[in-house]
Amino acid sequence: MDAVGFIHGRFQPLHNDHMKYLLAGKSRCRHMVVGITNPDPLLTSHDPDDPVRSLDSANVLTYYQRLNMIRDALLEAQVSYEEFSIVPFPVNRPDLYRFYAPLDATFYLTIYDSWGHKKHKLFQSVGLKTEVMWEKPATEKGICGATVRNAMVHGDPWEHLVPASTARLLKEWRMPEMLAAWNRGA
Repeated sequence: MDAVGFIHGRFQPLHNDHMKYLLAGKSRCRHMVVGITNPDPLLTSHDPDDPVRSLDSANVLTYYQRLNMIRDALLEAQVSYEEFSIVPFPVNRPDLYRFYAPLDATFYLTIYDSWGHKKHKLFQSVGLKTEVMWEKPATEKGICGATVRNAMVHGDPWEHLVPASTARLLKEWRMPEMLAAWNRGA
């Protein structure tokens, strides 16, 4: 078991498959650092391997909102607060990793597409220890944030796709109404 593991994602919003990913990472280390990618627009850049990840419509939640979702969901899953930390992580800026992440950690990731392969190469290019927890075709990815956001926009059921604590926060923040209004151009 690693002393420190590092796991990352946009979590826009945090959903049940993110939780499987987070808990798989936590099972490999005593302390898990969760890096929230695209923490702010200045640290987010377009990447042809995943062109949607930099769009405003794919980054509707703030860093602070995502920190709260992850914290509450990990606590809800019985992960002790002392066993994890949450930090911003500009994944597409390897020159900045040292300012945000513990470089002696094992960097866990999953691969479903060319973006996953590119991140793996980025991590290795700066000498990080990596572990691919699983690699699957994109057709086996499962839930994605866009699915949850689209369900909210169209008034479809979405609560079953996210942890209970995430559903509570998204409702508290009126995210379904905000997304629907934004989609209408209001």
